[in-house]
Amino acid sequence: MDPNVLAHIVEIIAAALCVSIGSGLAAFAQGKVIAQTTDAMARQPELANDLRFTMIIGLAMIESLAIYCLLISLILLFVKW
Repeated sequence: MDPNVLAHIVEIIAAALCVSIGSGLAAFAQGKVIAQTTDAMARQPELANDLRFTMIIGLAMIESLAIYCLLISLILLFVKW
């Protein structure tokens, strides 16, 4: 097998793993954040606005993980080394 073909296969597998694992972990973390925030809002309703603001900031940070994984996979797929 040609080494270039093998390198492209490895790049494709690495890109697929990067996106799938990164998206899965981001989805798990977002679900956990939302569950904990709604629990905290139920326990202390007077802090709901502050908790909501903090939750949205946290969700944006978590979503950046998935975006970075997508960026890395696109670089692996489309940049010729």
